[in-house]
This record gives sequence, structure tokens and C-alpha cells, in this order.
Amino acid sequence: MAGSEHTHPGADVAARAESRWAWIVGAIILFLVAMMAYMSLHWAAMPPTRTETIDPTTLHIAGEFVETNLGSSAEADGTVTVRVLANQYSFTPQCIVVPADTPLHFRGTAADVVHGFSVSNTNVNMMLVPGYVSNLRARLEKTGDHVMPCHEYCGTGHAAMWAHVKVVDKAEFARLVQASGSTGRRVSCVQ
Repeated sequence: MAGSEHTHPGADVAARAESRWAWIVGAIILFLVAMMAYMSLHWAAMPPTRTETIDPTTLHIAGEFVETNLGSSAEADGTVTVRVLANQYSFTPQCIVVPADTPLHFRGTAADVVHGFSVSNTNVNMMLVPGYVSNLRARLEKTGDHVMPCHEYCGTGHAAMWAHVKVVDKAEFARLVQASGSTGRRVSCVQ
């Protein structure tokens, strides 16, 4: 039977199965692309509602980020709020004291350009953008000293922009709070 072509009966089954899987994969890809497009348009039309704004030109005059409010302060509910302000080329305060194994609420902003910081050997990592207040909740389990470098290039002095975070036990932190005179005042590495 020269010239006649024989097709294997399984070839049709394989071709149909391949075609079916190609349609399924194509449908999944189309669904994911449609979902990404929808979410992109949704986020563009509806920005996050919990965004806090602040006027970076008046930070030093009044409000939450005046110098006397910066650093760690014990709250009535047992948490500790840490307020940080970034300026080219320093963080205020330069040394932050926090208690170990305590809920921490980091709040920060920048006065001039975009900054960021991470605390070494922890999961603390924040971006500080002028005009916005950044929030992060964390818990540092072990006592010790950590460095806190700026991780966003902010100008020629960027390499020298870093601070320290000192994690002390709860009793030591309570003593520092008492020494500061009030739970509302900041706790410093130098009392």
C-alpha cells in the first residue's frame, strides 16, 4: 500500500488531549491577566484608606514628630511606640532603646527625601517618605545591639546614615522609663 497513510488510532486521542490542555492553560493565563488588569485599575481608582499624611515642613514645630516625642515611649496598653524621623544624613534619635519580647509600633517619616531603614538581624524594614507616616508592628525577641542603616540612597552622605537599636530586657526598660520621669517621654540610650 504505497502512498496510503496510516494514522495510529492513539494519535487522534493524543491530539485531542493536547488541544484540551492547551485551551485550559490558555484560559488560566487569560484569567490571571484579566485579574491583574482589574486589580491594577481598582488600586489606581481606590488608593489605600489608611494612609496618614503629614506636612514635612512643620515637623520640627509641632505634632507627633517634634524632637521631644522621638524615640521609644511606653504606652498604657503595654506596647511601646517608637517614633523615628529621617533627615539627610541622620536618624533622630541616633540610638533607640526597646524592650525585648514586647509589641512594638514603629512610626516614622522623612523631612526631606525618601529614606528607609532596616534593623540588622530582625524583620524590621521601613520606607520613610516625606509627607507620609509609615507604620510597622514588630516584636524583637532577644536582647542585644543592632545597627539601623538607611537603605535608600538619599544623597552623598548616605553611607554615613545609620543609627543603633538597643534591645534590653523588660525590667531594664521599665527602669529607663522611670528614670525619664514619665511614660510619655522618650527613652534614650543616654539617660
